[in-house]
Amino acid sequence: MVTSAEMEARIVRYGDLRPCKTAFIDAHTPGSDQKENFTIIGGGVSESPDQHVHISIPHGFNIGAAGQPPKCRNSLHSHRTAEVFFVLKGRWRFFWGRWGDAGEVVLEEGDIFNIPTGTFRGFENIGNDYGMIMAILGGDDAGGGVIWAPQVIEDAADHGLVLSEEGKLYDSKQGQTLPEGVKPMPLLTDNELKTYPEPTTADVIPGYVARYWDMVALADRTPAKVIGPDAMLRDRPGFEVSLITRGSASDAMHSHDNPSVLMPVTGHWKVTWGGGSATLAPGDTMSVPEHLAHSTVPSMTGEAALYHIVGTGDPAGPTWQG
Repeated sequence: MVTSAEMEARIVRYGDLRPCKTAFIDAHTPGSDQKENFTIIGGGVSESPDQHVHISIPHGFNIGAAGQPPKCRNSLHSHRTAEVFFVLKGRWRFFWGRWGDAGEVVLEEGDIFNIPTGTFRGFENIGNDYGMIMAILGGDDAGGGVIWAPQVIEDAADHGLVLSEEGKLYDSKQGQTLPEGVKPMPLLTDNELKTYPEPTTADVIPGYVARYWDMVALADRTPAKVIGPDAMLRDRPGFEVSLITRGSASDAMHSHDNPSVLMPVTGHWKVTWGGGSATLAPGDTMSVPEHLAHSTVPSMTGEAALYHIVGTGDPAGPTWQG
């Protein structure tokens, strides 16, 4: 039996999230220097030892978040495995390509974006208030870190930050320098840059973006399969994502062979298992152990939607099929 105390240790409340403001190489670059990064489940991809990990239990995927004030952007980078975002708060513009001009899409609250692997991407808060996007990263090691567009590394050096070839960040403003024998992260060569795809907006949106209200409509009786081999966004990134609403929630007890994660978008949700229960609110993240029988239903009236993520054991491989 799993006790309430044991399960509470697997819940990260929105109000308890601990941000890192020095997680990445663009932490001092104007326009990106106000962003906050959160590592909720797994090791994440932070380049800074200051990053706090809330839950370190391996799930086969990572859960993180980015919080940014209006007009703050995250610089162009790439990953070797999946990077999926859904908007919790605010209005966000995602852009991609070597210079960020190959394509773009604007996402509203609840929308989800399975960003094509191997593509340079960035994002910015274009709303009027502090915004938050939640992230799912493929693999337990999150793909081995971040690959930055060359101009990001060059801009960071002008503002005192240097990244080592091992992916560790050094801040000259704090008197830090690369240790003897350690080389800086090399810039991608022109030939290497040619291997990064430049999909257009028309290429990307149909197969990689799902709108919240479309998913809600599909989830009126059964959960909407959002990411998976037979889902709205067909993919095998190492996890599957579904959206559950009031109409498709069930109090039937069920379990999964791999760890799963519950992330409310709207409404309050009661999770019940053999040893107790807990209530989740938007922005909370709950890790459910494998093989634990549980149920998840709205606990109050009104709109209610929740993202459900479960590991599949598939390799967290490429998503771009251009």
